Amino acid sequence: MRAVLERYKLHLSDYTYIRALVLSAGLFMLSLVLNTYAIEYATDRASNPVTDLVLSNIPIFNVDALFVYGTLLVAIITVFVCLMQPKRLPMMLYGVALFFFIRSIFVSLTHIAPFMPYTSGEFGPAVSKLFFGGDRFFSGHTGLPFLGALAFWKEPFLRYFYLTASVFFGVIVLMGHLHYSIDVLSAFFITYSIYHLLIWLFPEEYALFTSEK
Repeated sequence: MRAVLERYKLHLSDYTYIRALVLSAGLFMLSLVLNTYAIEYATDRASNPVTDLVLSNIPIFNVDALFVYGTLLVAIITVFVCLMQPKRLPMMLYGVALFFFIRSIFVSLTHIAPFMPYTSGEFGPAVSKLFFGGDRFFSGHTGLPFLGALAFWKEPFLRYFYLTASVFFGVIVLMGHLHYSIDVLSAFFITYSIYHLLIWLFPEEYALFTSEK
């Protein structure tokens, strides 16, 4: 614990770090707001479902608990991993913010209704709106863990944890008919592009993220 406090003492004495932390946190909060509005917009304007090579050939499974609680578990672990190494915070906040910004654009463009039948969730209106809205393309639950895997690629344990989580959620959303197969498959390619865009936009934060401090 003392080592963690020393890390915070080191970084919080650096004005450049504080500025990056404040800016990344602000962009992260803004991205959450935009993502919420994008989900509501797409949900309200959803048109008709379409056929899908995978979903049309598998039954629906009740995966609500795995979907919601699995997400919370990965989120908690990610927060812990970042808090233990404060050098990671700005880059991770920028990464999630950029991911949500770009996904909000995709979600707002096309409004396809969920494949029928689909699991709708029984966790109350707030959770249901967040986890079971009309945001189809592309799958955030597949993409965000994959972004984590790319970020921690040089750390085998975290790399395989996030890769496993990404594949797990990809399978889960298909089993529950929560996403079309194109939403899941495209998430890997779009997220890979987001990762490299992130490095290009925030080279200093990336350098700090990968440093030995």
